[in-house]
Amino acid sequence: MSPAKKQPIRCSICPKRCLIPPGFSGECRIRMNIGGVLRASTYGRPCAVHVDPMEKKPLFHFFPSAPILSIGTVGCNLRCTNCQNADISQANPEDVQAYDLPPSGIPALAARHTCSHVAYTYTEPLVSYEYTLDCAHAARAAGLRNVLITAGYINATPLRQLLPFIDAANVDIKAFSDPFYRDVCNARLAPVLQTVKTMKEAGTHIEITNLMVPTLNDSDDLIRQLCAWVAGNIGTETPLHFSRFFPKFKMTHLPPTPIETLTRARHLAREEGLKHVYIGNAEVADGETTFCATCTARLVTRERYVVRTNRLTTTGVCPDCGKRAQGVWS
Repeated sequence: MSPAKKQPIRCSICPKRCLIPPGFSGECRIRMNIGGVLRASTYGRPCAVHVDPMEKKPLFHFFPSAPILSIGTVGCNLRCTNCQNADISQANPEDVQAYDLPPSGIPALAARHTCSHVAYTYTEPLVSYEYTLDCAHAARAAGLRNVLITAGYINATPLRQLLPFIDAANVDIKAFSDPFYRDVCNARLAPVLQTVKTMKEAGTHIEITNLMVPTLNDSDDLIRQLCAWVAGNIGTETPLHFSRFFPKFKMTHLPPTPIETLTRARHLAREEGLKHVYIGNAEVADGETTFCATCTARLVTRERYVVRTNRLTTTGVCPDCGKRAQGVWS
């Protein structure tokens, strides 16, 4: 083996910048130094391939009720002790069954299931960066739209190379607290906020999710800080989804998020000026309803990811006041 092949390689995908020795992987478990070359062991090997409703991502202001081909690979560059999907995000790739799906197979698979959209989701698609990028390129070339469901922990250069192929994203902001990120996720908050800003600058449709963990990120102060940041940096009509936590992975000692916490968060978000605030993973009155930002008329009503009524015009205009709702509707 040549001297170069014996050297560790610095990964440049995310802010952790892992220095990876030969034969080992980075903290994400899937980016490996193989013979002096950094490779993603999950390339072309998704562990989850499904057709979901768009609302399950969740995306509520992007082609409501459209079916979306959803693919995910093993691995994540965060270490969230409250992970709701740890069986694949925190697994080693050799321990999880995977499927053969090269990027070139995406368009035909989407067509077979009558999907005009493809989501990179379930775990963290950014650690399988090359696969996500190549799939997005193949999908775009076939006239499909690409959706990224991510925690947003990525460096600026690879993100900017990917965004021209991404039409919409839901970014999971874990908490508006750097100590939370450090203690719970083994990460930092600032790179995630920068990711959201970069997406905004690129013209990507953005929605935000915040999983509310009892006693850890559900204080009024943290909720208000998050909402004020969203309003000030990506706009008051940005959809914000407060999602209910359930005991999982290494955080089974905490109870599910109380419904009262979720409704309080929605109230505080509206006080901070946000117009489209949703509650996920819980049965709450109008928790998934889209209201007009101007006249407050009910525009889209949903129930468990199913759109029951949609009063918007095909261009996303409220039939009562003529205001166009922020989003991509047709």
